[in-house]
Amino acid sequence: MADSTSESNFFKNFLIPNYILVPGSEVDSTPNVPKCPVLVFINSKSGGQLGGELFVTYHTLLTENQVFDLGKEAPDKILRKIYFNFEKLKFDGDESATKIQERMRLVVAGGDGTAGWLLGVVSDLKLSHPPPIATMPLGTGNNLPFAFGWGKKNPGTDEVSVTSFLHDVMKAKEMKMDSWHILMRMRAPKEGSCDPIAPLELPHSLHAFHRVSETDKLDIEGCHTFRGGFWNYFSMGMDAQVSYAFHSERKLHPEKFKNQLVNQTTYAKLGCTQGWFSASLFHPSSRNIAQLAKVKIMKRYGQWQDLDVPPSIRSIVCLNLPSFSGGLNPWGTPNSKKLRDRDLTPPYVDDGLLEVVGFRDAWHGLVLLAPKGHGTRLAQAHRIRFEFQKGAADHTFMRIDGEPWKQPLPVDDDTVVVEISHLRQVDMLATHGCRSKSVYDPSSPSHHDTEEDDSNEEDYQQGEEFRKFGAADTFRIPDEVDISHLS
Repeated sequence: MADSTSESNFFKNFLIPNYILVPGSEVDSTPNVPKCPVLVFINSKSGGQLGGELFVTYHTLLTENQVFDLGKEAPDKILRKIYFNFEKLKFDGDESATKIQERMRLVVAGGDGTAGWLLGVVSDLKLSHPPPIATMPLGTGNNLPFAFGWGKKNPGTDEVSVTSFLHDVMKAKEMKMDSWHILMRMRAPKEGSCDPIAPLELPHSLHAFHRVSETDKLDIEGCHTFRGGFWNYFSMGMDAQVSYAFHSERKLHPEKFKNQLVNQTTYAKLGCTQGWFSASLFHPSSRNIAQLAKVKIMKRYGQWQDLDVPPSIRSIVCLNLPSFSGGLNPWGTPNSKKLRDRDLTPPYVDDGLLEVVGFRDAWHGLVLLAPKGHGTRLAQAHRIRFEFQKGAADHTFMRIDGEPWKQPLPVDDDTVVVEISHLRQVDMLATHGCRSKSVYDPSSPSHHDTEEDDSNEEDYQQGEEFRKFGAADTFRIPDEVDISHLS
């Protein structure tokens, strides 16, 4: 009986009064102000059956109005409703509502795509007191949770596992994380399909500009302009090709991809069949990064410079987090000589810099398994631009936070441009085992003086739409899309 009472008291730390969650319901004059109020968002289709089982457990332990199935409700609608109610209650002098809002934390359970969706919504909505977010791993890669100490294995879904996770949520520290805006523009074809890429083939975070705002300055007549954002990485080349093959296979045979270990084994097999381990034999040099694109970087505002990419590089990765391909760290930690001679730093997640790394093939990637292994460090930059000219290849493969697509390349004298720039920051929750480092953390390795954030130095001219992910009201996942692909 004592254990039952103790457990009941523990969950009171997370319970939110109903009048906060359901606008218009009777206001509690003496509400309990929980120590760690949480809203829980779960992709019920992630992790095979685990997402559905996890939803049931959370629904049982917390109130039904603070646990949401992302397959049925979009997070922007939920957060808009609750935060609008917060503002109304605070205006009416409800001090408890103010304290609950200040203590609010979010939990999102799913793959990196699901987590990125919620992060983008929170970023776009610009809430008055944006809550920090804990990510619960339910996908294949789980790079986001791993980077902040939440692990990379699918968690248990029983009451004991959820209780343990909520203990960690209550004790977790807050930490800033950069986000990145991606802009992609290509000339509209004179013949054939209007859309160069089928809308449903694109990652959920990348979408056509004209569907957002036809008057936006970045929407140029005669061009297809896409934009979106990412938190973990953007990659291009052979690694994205293997990922595309995996996702294509999963779309055709979803019943075969219900188990995390099976998924990872299938991924490894596809790496072999796609020629990633024998790239010198099966991968034409015309598809090497240096032959595909001219790459420019911006280390300081207004100063673009060419990036010298070795001709053997077949894959390039722009990293925000020290976690890629299931937890590997391609950047590593540069030694003091490289810090001094090449102006490189450790991979901080809140310094406004992307780490740009290249790989020759999968064998080169295996060096990451060594204690100090890393890829070919190419640069760190506030911005990076890829300019694709007409060449031998008619397409390449790209990937944002685990979601790949097949990208058409110019067939005449036009150019396809992909530009990545710093967007803003969001608050994350990190455990004691967090692998990510903050530039403001006294325990982090020292480096050169941090420049002031220059992310607004140019975009002040571009209009408010440029400063959004488009994850909330500017972009909705179509009803016909199975959100299991976000896992």
